Amino acid sequence: MSKRKTYPIPSATTRLRIGSRVGKYRLNRRIGQGGFADVYAATDMLLSTKVALKIPNSRWITDELIDEFRREAKLTIELDHPNILTIRDASFIDGHFVIVTPLASRTLNDRLSKRIRFERGFEIISQLLDAVAYAHSMGVIHCDIKPENILLFEDDWLRLADFGIAKVAQQTINGSGTGTLGYMSPEQAMGKPSARSDVFSIGLIAYRLFSGKWPEYPFEWPFPGALTIRKRVHADLIDIIRKAVAIRPRDRYADAGKMAEVWEKSRTKAFRYVNRKRKLT
Repeated sequence: MSKRKTYPIPSATTRLRIGSRVGKYRLNRRIGQGGFADVYAATDMLLSTKVALKIPNSRWITDELIDEFRREAKLTIELDHPNILTIRDASFIDGHFVIVTPLASRTLNDRLSKRIRFERGFEIISQLLDAVAYAHSMGVIHCDIKPENILLFEDDWLRLADFGIAKVAQQTINGSGTGTLGYMSPEQAMGKPSARSDVFSIGLIAYRLFSGKWPEYPFEWPFPGALTIRKRVHADLIDIIRKAVAIRPRDRYADAGKMAEVWEKSRTKAFRYVNRKRKLT
């Protein structure tokens, strides 16, 4: 029987500081912090390119976590889609486990701090649906779709992040189901996620984009901000969002692909409605 590999754990003396280096990467600033990992904007000093480094807290680094992450990362690497964030590298560097990805300009969570023009919001959801529909077609469920995991690049080009990483992080910290409370469907909160659970999360984000309000459990319709969204959005689009956030999974779209089809079919009516409303004001 072969001996199980043991991975190096960084000591207190190797704690990271802004301006220090991890291998060929110089840490420029910390852009995210959580119980599982910190995220840094960094510079690849060899290629002179900007990247993001996700570095899990050393207390979570175990043989089991690395093995599980590698299984999940393999799924992500096989997802070849322009709206899914790629993992450039995942390895130990100077005693730290480092996940390297392209560096976004901001997250959707950052963007939501300001009002989003209807057309821009519609395109953001379209891109998100395209990404998740592709993943679902490949048999992969994200399980943690939230504004912090939706990265925006130049011209609001969207890339969905943390396939696999989010799942491993939540399992490690909670030891149970995956996902972020407040963004997940009721059945996912009970440890029974499916493609319909991702649809639910997308529906919540779409509602937030157009109403300015974040729906909360127990998710009883009409949500807060109902008057705002009725004034701003065509009824067909509201019906799509309402179906996506239905409490019973069987009442939702079967997957993101099904939701994407009806979302795109609503485009002409939705844009005409908004333009007509603007002319009247």
